[in-house]
Amino acid sequence: MSIGSTPAGSGPRPDRGLVLGPMLRHVDDASASIWVETAAACTVEVRCGADAWQAETFAAHGHHYALIEVSGLEAGSVRPYTVHLDGHLAWPVQDGFPDSMISTLDPAKEPRLAFGSCRTSVSHDESGNRTHGIDAMRAYALAMAAPGHGRWPDLALFLGDQVYADSTSGQMQEFIRRRRNIKEAPGAELKDFEEYAHLYRLAWSDPANRWLLSTLPSAMIFDDHDIRDDWNSSLGWKQKMQQTGWWHERIVSGLGSYWIYQHLGNLSPDQRAADPLWQRIVTHTGPGELDLTADLDEFAERVDAVPESYSWSYCRDWDAVRLIVVDSRAARKLEPERRALLDPAELAWLDERMRGGFRHLLIGTSLPFLLPMGLHHVESWDEAIASGSRRRLGAWLGERLRRRFDLEHWAAFQRSFQEVARIATEVADGKRGSAPQTVTFLSGDVHFSYVSEVEREGGSRILQAVCSPIRNPLPRFLRYFAAALAFGPAVPFGAWIARRAHVPNPPFGWSLIKGPWFDNNLAILEDTGDGLALSWLTGVARDGDPANPGLDTVAVASLGTRRDDMHREDPSGPR
Repeated sequence: MSIGSTPAGSGPRPDRGLVLGPMLRHVDDASASIWVETAAACTVEVRCGADAWQAETFAAHGHHYALIEVSGLEAGSVRPYTVHLDGHLAWPVQDGFPDSMISTLDPAKEPRLAFGSCRTSVSHDESGNRTHGIDAMRAYALAMAAPGHGRWPDLALFLGDQVYADSTSGQMQEFIRRRRNIKEAPGAELKDFEEYAHLYRLAWSDPANRWLLSTLPSAMIFDDHDIRDDWNSSLGWKQKMQQTGWWHERIVSGLGSYWIYQHLGNLSPDQRAADPLWQRIVTHTGPGELDLTADLDEFAERVDAVPESYSWSYCRDWDAVRLIVVDSRAARKLEPERRALLDPAELAWLDERMRGGFRHLLIGTSLPFLLPMGLHHVESWDEAIASGSRRRLGAWLGERLRRRFDLEHWAAFQRSFQEVARIATEVADGKRGSAPQTVTFLSGDVHFSYVSEVEREGGSRILQAVCSPIRNPLPRFLRYFAAALAFGPAVPFGAWIARRAHVPNPPFGWSLIKGPWFDNNLAILEDTGDGLALSWLTGVARDGDPANPGLDTVAVASLGTRRDDMHREDPSGPR
């Protein structure tokens, strides 16, 4: 068969023993973490030549998982690996892709990473591409697998909406119908852990994407669709969900499955060792496989009820680059008088890590910190009227506009926006250690891509780079609406209504320097030593073969150490 010709969700046969994975997760200069889901309880072994590392599976809701910590590796080494279940070879499979590799970090090389967000799981044939476009992640995987691709990224950072629990594909709905009456709540949305497990299998089992995830280290953070649209947008939204008969099981299943499928691999071995659930796994002495179900559900209930009890954020340092990935969904305070995107514990965590002394400080947040100015003003205005205690009509209107148009980014949490803007400015001004070349926010969510920059006279450049979607494009008529709202007449109008609502002025101004564009794409960021180089890549159909797309460049941005290193341009309009 040709590389990549298998439909989404087909994956390996159950009798092979490996349901999902292997997925290469946290990698540093001496260790690597490899995650798998297996069909049954077993001993999982990763082998690199004569070296081998083992872990026993643990169970949750009838599924079996393992995370193998590979240690003692050499910095800058590249080694193929195999996966064995109870001594039998389970990976690689004969699917036409190269061997899976563990590439440890090389301190002598400048870091390179891929990032993006918003990826739906539908077929990769002509029908799926017609409705959702070509999967940019899969197109990149096919390019990586081809000879002569060049240097691979050190990390793929997925900034939210890896799965869509509230907007399911035909394949997912077929699975739901086999289990329950899809006409009863929550309908075609996910209900429980079993459905989450199947959705992750649909998302990650296509051969091309599966190979990419086995070879390219990945880090992730959730956004709303991993749980439900507008998750934690307001107290009214949360109360409405809690009044349903299905929300409790949904949030417990969503957070519990997120911990297993996404969060566990985000952590370094030391960070994992401090996690109470992981301690429960590694201290288990038998007999038999540990069933983590009760502990996992209790954990998910607790962190939903008391978000301050657990942090989903994490931080990684390369030699000259720091990446902070911050949770902007679960750590919210929704009471009108205390409304904040980050609760006090999360803000303190971020504050402690926002430091100079690096060449680049990167902050990964699923929601753009610097929205296009027009949209920023509209969201800040909406928060002001929705929180108005004396004008019930305004509060009613503000809440409905918030939910209808997703007005719940950083701009709609002004307390948090102002505080983080202050911290970022202090870093850029050299008040928190030597000033970096850039303070750069990396984000997704909005279904268009762009680069913006804070208008400053000196100090570090403060930038916002967005890559969205990987595979979930806006309909063309909505692209023009989004562009008008973000960049057109909404800018002066938004500023006027924000002033009328007595919204505090932003602590600085910013402007667009690249974009917007609306393609499915995956962004590549590289530290060149003299600045950041970014490119956005998209899949394109070639030779009448929708399952084997090529890769084209949508846009490039060279962000040097001086502001005149990059030509400013007018918005290019919807593409």
